[in-house]
Amino acid sequence: MSRPTTTPHEPARRSERGTVVPPQARTAAPSPSVVSRPVAVDAALWPDVARLPSGRPGHAAVARLLVGGALKRLPLVVRHGAGSPATHATAGPVMTLHDPDAFYRRIGCHGLIGFGESHMAGEWDSDDLPGLLTVLALHVDELVPAPLRGLRAGWVTTRPSRDRNTPQGSRENIHRHYDLSNELFAAFLDPTLSYSSAVFASLPARFETLAAAQHRKIDRLLDLARVADGTELLEIGTGWGVLALWAAARGARVTTLTLSTEQAELARSRIRAAGLADRVDVQLRDYRDIEGRYDAVVSVEMIEAVGAEYWPSYFTALRGALNTGGHIALQAITMGHQQMLNTAATHTWISKYVFPGGLIPSRRAISEHAAAAGLRTVSDQGFGEHYAETLRLWRERFHTSRQTVRALGFDTVFPRLCEFYLAYSEAGFRSRYLDVRQILLREGTTR
Repeated sequence: MSRPTTTPHEPARRSERGTVVPPQARTAAPSPSVVSRPVAVDAALWPDVARLPSGRPGHAAVARLLVGGALKRLPLVVRHGAGSPATHATAGPVMTLHDPDAFYRRIGCHGLIGFGESHMAGEWDSDDLPGLLTVLALHVDELVPAPLRGLRAGWVTTRPSRDRNTPQGSRENIHRHYDLSNELFAAFLDPTLSYSSAVFASLPARFETLAAAQHRKIDRLLDLARVADGTELLEIGTGWGVLALWAAARGARVTTLTLSTEQAELARSRIRAAGLADRVDVQLRDYRDIEGRYDAVVSVEMIEAVGAEYWPSYFTALRGALNTGGHIALQAITMGHQQMLNTAATHTWISKYVFPGGLIPSRRAISEHAAAAGLRTVSDQGFGEHYAETLRLWRERFHTSRQTVRALGFDTVFPRLCEFYLAYSEAGFRSRYLDVRQILLREGTTR
């Protein structure tokens, strides 16, 4: 859900669509490689969606052979054009290829980035997008034959250096996602404006229970960190302020850090409205610049935005902010360790369009980096099925709010990006490729 990438030395500006026009595209004439897509695509805003890649024709042929053959063997239905017969009779989610040539060309040149860009361009759709993506996640190893997987490094794209989470890079990366529009996030989040996994009383969940489930999640974290009346609490990653509000209502004194100017503004407004401004200090500050020490530190789904290069700095900052005997409670999305290592070296659709510079850690990475900083893991509890439900509710709410999103000035590609991102993430949790954990850390090393 981030804006299209801009060059590192020229500031971006908002277009009439509410997204950012890449500086290099502001005065350039349309490229002759721009083709008519099933969805109207502004080439200035979405250059890699508007233009088909110019890779060798053989790449598309190989993708059609390998990926097309694998799709026929999976429990899903592939159609070439609406109303066309299926390629096989297996029951399952329906994938409709409106432009098969473009679909395989993008995959052949850019792999999973091309897969996502093809959906953004409207070249394929599904009657059950999260179901389809869950099938693909469960059978990801079947899409490419085992003898060819070792060649992965030869065709994947490495992450661009501009996305590194240096102090300045972190501000730019956060700006590209979280400063899109407070109104945009309010269109699909619950009234708490919590943008992280909830913990439900029962599953499946209903949207009407989401706010209570978010408060349940927050209570669990605050309980882990032993937050009570008089606790000096540091929160790294303010969001829109709900955890700080909830902690202050317990009697804690809260310092909360964010790099998002729009989130900070709304969080301060909500805190003032609740009459808790004397108990909560919202600071525009990088975690590397923490001042003071605290009885407890809480950080909710923030580590994913840090980047592997800076995980040592992150855990060192956590340890340095803690008073003797204090507690650190983290909520973190995790993936398997080998999957993390593969993803770390790869520019993915998520890192290109949603979370630039981000990387989901493994449980092993968290434990090892925490230990290196002098912290030991006391407890570690997963609840991935609750994140799948949270994402489903967000996605359904977003779909019903499409007109609201368009009224905010976003173009036709942006909602397709958002719904693909939410469905893609939901599939990650439903397939158990991803998990989400609440982790308690304390000073000391594991014996």
